[in-house]
Amino acid sequence: MKKILVIGANGFSGRRILKDLCDKNTYQVIGSSFREDLYPPTDYHCYDFFPTDIRDNDALNLLFANVRPDVVINTSALSVPDYCETHHEEAYLTNVDAVKRMAMLCNQYGSRLIHLSTDFVFEGTSNRLYTETDTPCPVNYYGFTKWEGEQQIIAHSANYAIARVAIVYGNALPGQHGNIFQLAANRLRSGETLRVVSDQWRTPTFVGDVSRGTELLIDHSSNGIFHIAGKECLTIADIAFRVADHLKLDHFLIHPVTTQEMGEATPRPMFSGLSIEKAERTIGYHPHSIQEGLLDMFGK
Repeated sequence: MKKILVIGANGFSGRRILKDLCDKNTYQVIGSSFREDLYPPTDYHCYDFFPTDIRDNDALNLLFANVRPDVVINTSALSVPDYCETHHEEAYLTNVDAVKRMAMLCNQYGSRLIHLSTDFVFEGTSNRLYTETDTPCPVNYYGFTKWEGEQQIIAHSANYAIARVAIVYGNALPGQHGNIFQLAANRLRSGETLRVVSDQWRTPTFVGDVSRGTELLIDHSSNGIFHIAGKECLTIADIAFRVADHLKLDHFLIHPVTTQEMGEATPRPMFSGLSIEKAERTIGYHPHSIQEGLLDMFGK
């Protein structure tokens, strides 16, 4: 039975991965996060949990010594672009230095490292979906640190998979980061207006697909980068309209604006759609449609 350590297990993707692996009942699962377990199950307990500050080398060393994992799934990150833009040192420690140390520890303990990255490593000037062979050129500090983290893994890990995801959505637990799907639903249900950019394109990823794609990479024999994203490439405004359609809410509350009109403090890539052809072909990855994801979130 493989021993799997999920780092960032209080977060949105990390918690879903932890739960899904536990439900399989074929792995020994260990969770770790900066804080104590925020969402311990009440009816069963199928995993151990170790609070760990991954920026503390001694704490990270102790975590690996205690667990001795076969597989490490790193979902932890400082992932808010605006925050990263004004907190460079903290972002670098979390997204680069800690990742480098994880890669080295995985080598020391013979662990496979599966690391979640982002579409924000790309510049956003492409006229087609980005593939794994395209060269990153991030436009903000968050994207820069995630790309640097990828390079540290490639340089220091002998057994790894990097899974790039984009706008992960689904039902969030209390205290977790929201997502544009949930935000749109909450605003529209309350009768509030919603300003959304109409010229930034993404491939939204259902959180259950992040979990499934990650599991498929556990036993995959090759190292490399894999795009684990959705099939449909939409603008942020398109997403809001799809939520409104599904919930039969008022379109007139949605106000599409350009990136220039939105005036975001931190630049974002205009187009960061990810091609999933490699993941479909090599690991049998098949994501949910947006409609299927909406049904999972909100029902009919």
